[in-house]
This record gives sequence, structure tokens and C-alpha cells, in this order.
Amino acid sequence: MASDADANAPTTSAMRRALARARDGKTLDITEASILLQARGDDLKTLSEHASRVRDAGLVAAGRPGVVTYSRSVFIPLTRLCRDRCGYCTFATVPGRVESPFLSPDEVLDIARKGAEMGVKEALFTLGDRPEDRWKAAKDWLDAHGYDDTLSYVRAMAIRVLEETGVLPHLNPGVLSWQDFQRLKPVSASMGMMLETTAKRLYTEKGGPHYGSPDKDPDVRLRVLEDAGRSSVPFTTGILIGIGENFEERADSLFAIRKVAKTYGGIQEVIVQNFRAKPDTKMRATPDADLEELAATIAVARLVLGPRMRIQAPPNLIGQQYELMLNAGIDDWGGVSPLTPDHVNPERAWPQIDELKRRTEALGFTVRERLPIYPEYVKAGEPWLDPRMNAHLAPLTDAETGLAIEEAIPVGIPWQEPDGGWKEAGRTDLHVEVDTVGRTEDRRSDFDSVYGDWAEIKGNIKTAPQRFDLDIRDALRSAEKNPAGLSDDEALALLHADGPELDAFTKIADDLRREVNGDDVTFVVTRNINFTNVCYTGCRFCAFAQRRTDADAYTLSLEQVGDRVDEAWAAGATEICMQGGIHPDLPGTAYFDLAAEVKRRQPDIHLHSYSPMEVVNGASRTNLSIEDWLARAKEAGVDSLPGTAAEILDDDVRWVLTKGKLPTSEWINVVTTAHKLGITTTSTMMYGHVDTPAHWVGHLKLLAKLQREGLERNGRRGFSEFVLLPFIHQSSPIYLAGLARAGTTLRENRAVHALARLLLHGMIDNIQSSWVKLGEEGSRAVLQGGVNDIGGTLMEETISRMAGAANGSYKTISDMRAMVEPLGRPLRQRTTEYGTPTAERIAAAQASDGVATAVRRPLLPLVTS
Repeated sequence: MASDADANAPTTSAMRRALARARDGKTLDITEASILLQARGDDLKTLSEHASRVRDAGLVAAGRPGVVTYSRSVFIPLTRLCRDRCGYCTFATVPGRVESPFLSPDEVLDIARKGAEMGVKEALFTLGDRPEDRWKAAKDWLDAHGYDDTLSYVRAMAIRVLEETGVLPHLNPGVLSWQDFQRLKPVSASMGMMLETTAKRLYTEKGGPHYGSPDKDPDVRLRVLEDAGRSSVPFTTGILIGIGENFEERADSLFAIRKVAKTYGGIQEVIVQNFRAKPDTKMRATPDADLEELAATIAVARLVLGPRMRIQAPPNLIGQQYELMLNAGIDDWGGVSPLTPDHVNPERAWPQIDELKRRTEALGFTVRERLPIYPEYVKAGEPWLDPRMNAHLAPLTDAETGLAIEEAIPVGIPWQEPDGGWKEAGRTDLHVEVDTVGRTEDRRSDFDSVYGDWAEIKGNIKTAPQRFDLDIRDALRSAEKNPAGLSDDEALALLHADGPELDAFTKIADDLRREVNGDDVTFVVTRNINFTNVCYTGCRFCAFAQRRTDADAYTLSLEQVGDRVDEAWAAGATEICMQGGIHPDLPGTAYFDLAAEVKRRQPDIHLHSYSPMEVVNGASRTNLSIEDWLARAKEAGVDSLPGTAAEILDDDVRWVLTKGKLPTSEWINVVTTAHKLGITTTSTMMYGHVDTPAHWVGHLKLLAKLQREGLERNGRRGFSEFVLLPFIHQSSPIYLAGLARAGTTLRENRAVHALARLLLHGMIDNIQSSWVKLGEEGSRAVLQGGVNDIGGTLMEETISRMAGAANGSYKTISDMRAMVEPLGRPLRQRTTEYGTPTAERIAAAQASDGVATAVRRPLLPLVTS
């Protein structure tokens, strides 16, 4: 029941007003929802009528009017050990009370096989949170059986269940990180974790039901829901009512779930579960949440979460009150097992499925079996369903409705890497046509669905605070004395410099550049190879990524990649810069295969390849650690990593700018691990979208800190250069949605390039500008303010061109010389790591003018439809 803080019931007039707003379809606020949670008797009946109407409209919109669903499932309690100490839980236990810390593979498969024989299609993996962190017995068992952690065992058992029984795993392993989702998504149809409550005091106060349970921090659990959405995982969550929360806290939990659902679109169902006291627990004397309270909570959940959300109440916890819960607005009964008990509520037996159907249909509904992944996500397919699950799902799925084929019996088939990722597909001449034909469309075909709810995202954008009258002259004096030691306020002041002050600022930066690098303007003869632009990550700034069915989508074969390497070598290139979209069909070895092909064609060319996002994707697909994956990549031929996928290294900005990309901590983990292994990386910053100057300062200082720490730890510098990337807005989704500004000004570009030279002084010597983004005038401007390098000839730059940049997809050496010549500084060819190329490479580059013949074409304005 709700806590004593709610002893004062709402007034009759307050209840009447809240019910009227519900009746009229008005958006409720937390106060109104809190009032409605207390509806009982006739008020509850009225509330339920309003909720049922919303539910019914949602089912009509989904194409299944009057259909209530359930999933035929088996529980697989992989381990009952847990590092948490929840006051109401009988599932978690101690090592002395179980025969083994984990179910054995034979026990797991025995449950799944018996379920498959009965037509079960969902294997619900339930387990405690990371028991190895608390129990030595769990760690010893995992070590003895060759598993690094519990999640590695979960992954292995999910694969075996798929291969040997065909039952679809739904994984409930507790709190997961962003990278954990990458590991587990390919082996499951869906995942879940109950939010339970956002009431922080139940976690922080001694004696609370979640006290001493690190995984029950509401902030941590909300982050899991967000990471599931970012990873495009169909996710189940819910609230547990009656554990001591008050009505406002209960309402807050529902609103928190709604926010995540709207932002990322990944929450497929919400369970409203009522607390039942259990013997041998701290809360054994706590009264159960009564069923009218449960019905009111379901009804409010329906009104808050809306018609599209699937809402469920476990049928074994509602007594005989089927009508009460259906009237309140549920449309799903959850997983019901004909074989295994509810291990979380073992005292409450499942109803027989025939009985469940009979009781539900008597109330005018149709009952249909679904799969653990809901029909909307089945029909949407990618990115919600990993391609490696397609063959397992298809025999069990009604193609028209996305529901289960009820009479289907699962049959195990091999779980394997897809083999369709390296066949030539799509517009493989895009690199040639991007300057002439241009894009087919200005946005990808799933623009309205893949990025989340734009209106909700808009609310997460923070604007820069009003600038105070900072003393730029004092900041300039500090910059002359100690450029790398500028305070945040001084750095921000300099970023606002203009006119004579900006000229003075950029002169300080340029004098520093001359001291460190001399007057040479360096460049590298390189070829970009973007091996695919198919990507489902959902970065809201990216205009390069396409669905595989879009007109501009393409994937290169290994042979085509190799041919491009040969052409580049013939043109004098010393570097291949290779990156691609996160293609759902990529086999686990794809990145190694690509690197090996590059080196097979041209062993002496430097392979600068794979962003931190690609590294994490590759590691998750191969189930390797980041360090082991990077070591394999190095063996395959990778020489250095591009430090792209950084954007802004601040998660508040990243989660607006991107949907499914890696968090800041994971970017840092990848690049620092690479540095540890002796693999140098570049570093980047994409700026001028939904960020503020304060974010630029923070980003630069973080890079300096990482370089300093790496130098102390490894005895060498890990970052070879810093590349500034002004936002190209024209075809960027976040700009088309009206949320981002139209890129940067020349004044801002001059200031931020100069600031980079100052704040990175002594740590990162090479500051590079992007001619693709800045054009010739902008490039000359920043070359007079601290920049010493202008990047590469590129040969086939498609990413910025797809976003709307109008500066071409390649530059010849002659073009670069003409760009730099007015400055009176010499142009010098370099290698990736700022050495001098061999005489043979320089001669070949001069003969080709730095560009392969196969990619030369006239530069025309980018054409869009």
C-alpha cells in the first residue's frame, strides 16, 4: 500500500476535476495522476472507463481491436544468487541454500526442451544481479566453467537454447550497461528489467526495501531503460506498487517511464505489479497492495503512457479479479507458463492458459498468443531485431499480424553470424556521383521513427547561459603566460572574442603553432573508404547513414574495397582511412577481414581504421573484451584508429545528438585501451549543433587530461592529432527536425581552433582543420590561428557531402597548394603519424596529383531531390 504520507485523501472537487481531464483526453500532470491513483469505488469505475477507451483506441490503431495478448513461456532461473538485498525478495538466496550457484547447461536445456514440446516460445531468463561481485561461490563456479562473468554465461546459454530448442530468449539479467546490451541483443528477442520505483528514499534510507542494494538506485535503473532504447532493444519494464512509495512517487515512476519511451521508442510493455508479502523476508508483515489500488494504478498508467503502450498485469497476482484489471486498461497478461512456476512469486500458481482464455473471452475480448518481442517491433524489424535472430523468429511468427503462430512448435537451428554483409549492394558508385548526381532524398526513409520523439528530445536541449561581461583582455594575458593553464572562465571569454580581440587571440595561437610546428602546412595523401553506409545506430546528426532499402544505401564487397586500396597506392597514398556504418548484417570477423584485405593488397600502406563505435560493435559481435578485440585488429593490419564518434564528450549532449552511440565513458575506454596497446589514435570534436561553448572547453580539457594520464602511464603519447569538425547542417536529421542550429560562424571557427591550440599545448601538437567542412576561405582563416595541418586528399569523401557540404569529395595536391599559397607558408606531404613519406611515395603522389584517376570528376554543387 502507499505510505502514510498519503493519508489525506484528495477532495471530492479535486478528484472530479482530474477525472474530467482524463475524460476529455487532456494531458495529465503528476499532481492529477497522484489524485487519480487514489480513485476507489465509483471514482475507480469512472477512471477505468476512461482508461479502457484509451486502450481500445490503441488496439484499433494497432490493427488488433479487442485482442488481449499473452506469451507462452518457461522460467529459467539461471541463478538465484544476487548482490542485492531487497527487503521483499524470496527469489534471491545464499549459496548454502542452493545445490549449485548456477543452473548447469543440461538443466537449462531440459527446461527449454520440455517447454518447446508444449509449444512454448519464450524462455524467460531470470537471475540475480552480478552475484560474482558478492559471492565467492558464484565467481568460483564461473571461473571453473570458463566464463568471465554472469552475463557471458547468460549469452552462452541463450545461444544454446536457440540452437537446441528454438525457444526465443527474453533476458532479465538485471542492471546492464550500454556495452552489455550490445553483447546480449544478438542472442535475444527482447530484454527487460523492472524499474520498480523512482522513490530514491526507499534506496537511501536505512530500513528501506532497497537499502544496501546497489542495483536498485532509481538513477541507475533509469539509465538502463535509456541504454536499452539507445541500443534499440525491445524492452519490458514496470513498477512494483505497495513497497512504501507514496502516490506522488508512484506517479513520478510512470512519468519517468513515459519520458524514456517517448525519447527512444524502445519500451514495448509496462508491467504494473502489486506487492505481495512473503514469509522469511524483512517485509513479511507489510500489508499487500489491494486489488482496487492495483486497478487504479493500471488505469493511471494507461492514461499517462497512452494508447500505444502495452500494459500488463500478472494474472497469478490478481486473484479472481480479471474483469477489474481488464476494465482498468490492460491489454496483455504477460508470460504464462504451462510448465514452470513463477520463481519470483512461487506461492502464486499460474492460471491454466485455457482458463485464462475462457475468463478473458467471457468479457468480450479475443485472446492471442504473442512472442516475447511485441508485434510492432516484429513488423518494424531492424533496428529492433538483430538479423541473427531472424531465422529463429520467422517459423514462429504470423507474418501478417506479427503475433505468434499458436500451433507452431519451436525447433532449434544454428545461431550464426549473418553472411549477407559482404556482397556488393546498392549505390556503390556513390563516391563518384556524390559531387554530380548527389543524394536521392534529403533524409532516410525511417526519419519519423528511428530517432525517437523529436518533441521529447527538444526538451533535453540545454541552451548556453547568458554571457556575463568577462574580461577578454585578462584572458589574453593569461593565454600568453600559460596557454594550457587557462581557467574555464578565461577559455569561455576567449571563445566570445571578436574584432581586434579575436585577432589578438588567434595571433597568440599562431605564434604558439610556429614555435611547436614551424611554418609547414602538412597534409597526407589518403583514401577514404566508407565500406557501407547502412546503419541503424540512429545518430540524429548523421545524414550518411541509410536503411538498407533506401535508394542511396550501399555496401561494398571485399574485392571492391581491395580495388580501392590498389588505386590509392598507385596514386601515391600512404594511408587508407576506413570506416563504415554499423551494418546489422556484419559478421563478427568483418573488421578483421577488411583489415586483412587491405594489407593483402598493399602491405606497406598505413591502415587508419575503425572508430571507437565500430570497435565496441566488433567486440560485442565477437564477445571479446575491448583489449582482446583491439589486439586482434592490430594483428589483422590496423595501424591506428580514428578518434571519431567523439562528437562532444559530454553525455547530456551526446544523448540528444545521438540515439544509440557509445557513451563518453566507453569512447574513453576504447581510446585509452588502444593507447595502452601501442595503437595511436586521433581525437576529434564535432561542434556547433546543440552544444554550447562550455561544452567545447570541457571537451578540450578532457582530451588534454587523457593525453597527460596516458603519457604518465604508457610513456608515450596516444593522440597524434586533434581534428575540429564544424557541424554540417543542411541534411542532418536533427536540423531538419528544427532542433539544431545551422552550423557555426567563421568567428566561432577561428576562436575554437585557436583555443584548441592553447588548451592542448604540450599534449597534442598537431591541430587539423577540415577543408571539407570549412572550405578554402575558412581553412585559410584557421591556418592563421593555430592550425598546422589540413588533413588529407581523401579521394572519396561522402559523409560530409551527404550532409550537404559543398566543398567537394577530394582535393588534389595542386588544390591544396593553391589554398595555402596566399599565406606564404610551404606545403609538405606527411605520413599518418607526421613523419616524412619515402621518395617513391612522394613521387607517385606528385605524378597523380594525390588523387586516383578513377575518382576524378568535375566538382558541381551537391544535388538533392
